[in-house]
Amino acid sequence: MRRPPKHTKHNSIPRRLAAISLAVTVLWVVFATAGSDTLRSALDALSQRSALSVALLRSRLGDSRPAGDWLTTATAMVISQSPLLLSSRDAILELHSRDDGGDQAQEPPDTNQPIRETPVEPEEAPEGAETGTDLTFADNGVTPQTLVPTGTSGYIVTGLAYINNYSDNDFDASLFDGTFAARLSEAEPQVLIVHTHGSEAYTMPPGEEYEASGESRTTDTAYNVVRVGDEIARVLGERGISVVHDRTLHDYPEYNGAYDRSLGSIESYLEKYPSISIVLDIHRDAIYDGEGNPYKVVSPVAEGRAAQMTFVIGTDGSGLPNDNWQENLKLAAAVQNTLLEDYPTLMRPITVRNSRYNQHCTTGSLLVAVGAAGHSLAAALLSARLLAGGLAETLQSAAETDPPEP
Repeated sequence: MRRPPKHTKHNSIPRRLAAISLAVTVLWVVFATAGSDTLRSALDALSQRSALSVALLRSRLGDSRPAGDWLTTATAMVISQSPLLLSSRDAILELHSRDDGGDQAQEPPDTNQPIRETPVEPEEAPEGAETGTDLTFADNGVTPQTLVPTGTSGYIVTGLAYINNYSDNDFDASLFDGTFAARLSEAEPQVLIVHTHGSEAYTMPPGEEYEASGESRTTDTAYNVVRVGDEIARVLGERGISVVHDRTLHDYPEYNGAYDRSLGSIESYLEKYPSISIVLDIHRDAIYDGEGNPYKVVSPVAEGRAAQMTFVIGTDGSGLPNDNWQENLKLAAAVQNTLLEDYPTLMRPITVRNSRYNQHCTTGSLLVAVGAAGHSLAAALLSARLLAGGLAETLQSAAETDPPEP
């Protein structure tokens, strides 16, 4: 009869190291999420506790298993120590995806960042506002709020536009002299619309639901942000601006690497059409209250309740070259000022981040989040129309004021 082999010191060392690693990871997760009373606040705490928290999680979250099922036994043990994390594997998958390396290390433009604006009860839309439009604003059951800045403290202010600088670059209001480099070319096409996260969708009213491909996501382009891009393209076309709309879902079926794939599309279009000077990357945001419930941020306008929008401007703070970030920011501020003249609460403060968001490609590259997951598609489409009108007015006015060529 063969005796079982004895456990040697050599065999026990790896086990001890693994046990120590697991214990340290558990302690870090518990420490990082201490005081969090919701899943979202726990994930926010993890993401803000420096890269170490993500690195520790990833050391246990091996990617060797099939997509969507890569949580190992050791990982499950770690997560089980925090009920808040255990309650949602999907949210942990998304946290993991935000640290994918390269250009994909750029976080998606959702609101996992400080919000200094004050939520206020939205005004009622003007009487009869919903009768002069083809859009139907049925109640989708999500709580509405209007976010407005609490004051000028902590912001950079130029005209009517407020700017949140979350990047490592220092700049002030003197950067904004009313000029920007972007111009519509004489040749066509002039504008490219892309969607890095094309499957991002909204919350539809009862009876208008779509087939979901994830939380607030669908591959059905009649309901996701590709439909919003269609509306922007239509209005720009009516204003005499030639548009190419890339309707590719760069985030499906694989979310990781979406920015790399959308960059490939942008570069391909710019090579094929050198006349393109404006690149719009259309997203939607994701905004939650302190208990993890989504809410929609709205702006009462003459046509109804529009979805508040946000420009997100990337820089070179991540180490990736981006010589155009200041000109992109100046264009965003100019468009924002144009829109706020007629719609004072339509735009939330511009957000400036370290990540590049593929905005190094032109001096007219803008990422805009049109509403949030809690909005209905109708509210996002209304905002898309207003955005396109403000962009056209800003660009066409700049062309009219340019001095004639000698």
